[in-house]
Amino acid sequence: MSHISTALTVAGSDSGGGAGIQADLKTFTVLGVYGASVITALTAQNTLGVKSIHDIPPEFVAEQLEAVLGDIGADAVKTGMLANNGIVETVAGVLADHRVKNLVVDPVMVSKSGHPLLEREARAALMRALLPMALIVTPNLYEAEALTGREVRTVDQMKSAAELIARMGPRYVVVKGGHLRGPAVDVLFDGTGFSLLAQDRVETKNTHGTGCTYSAAIAAFLARGRAPAEAVASAKRYVTTAIRFSLDIGRGHGPTNHMAWKRDKEADAQDERG
Repeated sequence: MSHISTALTVAGSDSGGGAGIQADLKTFTVLGVYGASVITALTAQNTLGVKSIHDIPPEFVAEQLEAVLGDIGADAVKTGMLANNGIVETVAGVLADHRVKNLVVDPVMVSKSGHPLLEREARAALMRALLPMALIVTPNLYEAEALTGREVRTVDQMKSAAELIARMGPRYVVVKGGHLRGPAVDVLFDGTGFSLLAQDRVETKNTHGTGCTYSAAIAAFLARGRAPAEAVASAKRYVTTAIRFSLDIGRGHGPTNHMAWKRDKEADAQDERG
């Protein structure tokens, strides 16, 4: 029987369906990977913002992790919203016990509407316990500033931040430039050199869940056996397509379109067949 690629998301639940584990599981499915989930927090949110958050007890987070990793396993794992110090420490401990290799850490700290998603005191735990285990970490500009304590507003500053974050332990660092002006440029640092991943900026307000979707796509491509740099490049194309065909749902920031990649690929195949 052929191997079925599996990926696990360890993140919060988005009741609006555009971010968190919902975005991750949609991404895994579209990219041909079996997805499992461990919920760290429940959020009451929609396209207008986060209304309230209920953190899951760390002990129950651990039980979820053990249930999945002890039975199904995971070719790749991504972490998203981890909420507090206890959850960060718990997740790091269980992942270390199971010797998870393909770990993608999306250091989620604040929602698009400005609601805090990681307690400030938990940042130190994230840097100390989780980043050294990561194969790839994917901070946006704000998160790169929070991790390094330095301003990150230009590509050169993104490169400097990537080097500093790499010293915390992850083998690859992707500093996302979605909030820069001009083309959407991300900086990938592999420990020795830099690659710039650029896509034309899509002008839309419907960008809810882009960070979750990006990191989930990286995990999915890793689960399918792609090398890290290739997984990041493919994920960049995936999330750009999802933004380009984003969904005008709700009265605020609508979600990206996780299905657009599949439809785009099917259209390409049909064009090739004539």
